[in-house]
Amino acid sequence: MRTLVVEDDLTSGRVLQRFMTNYGPCEVAVTGTAALEAFRKSLEEKQRFDVVCLDIRLPEMDGQSVLKEIRRLESEQGILGLEGTKVIMTTALSDSRNVIPAFRSQCDAYLVKPFDRRKLTQELQTLGLLKSVQPEQGLG
Repeated sequence: MRTLVVEDDLTSGRVLQRFMTNYGPCEVAVTGTAALEAFRKSLEEKQRFDVVCLDIRLPEMDGQSVLKEIRRLESEQGILGLEGTKVIMTTALSDSRNVIPAFRSQCDAYLVKPFDRRKLTQELQTLGLLKSVQPEQGLG
């Protein structure tokens, strides 16, 4: 799974990067502009990201604007709906003024910080990016 972590807080970015590299290559961008550059490059090189973990509060361009631009770029490439990159908003903002616009702009999930690995793993499973781990069944 190819991941782009977009996070301006160094600690949060490192934690997410460390977690996501367990599942494949992971790039980090610390501004909205850098995130879009990385996303455009992935489309041009035909090595799309499977998931983008996107903070809302970012320098240069906020996460809501980045999400809209990601969906616009995908649409230009004929990538629509379920074929698109999964976007998980990862933010401390839990009010409806932020949550509702994120879903209207087609985010796939919304995690409020601080979150733990279990919540992120569950979202990745729900989005079909990770297989659910089934409890071991006894021989019987």
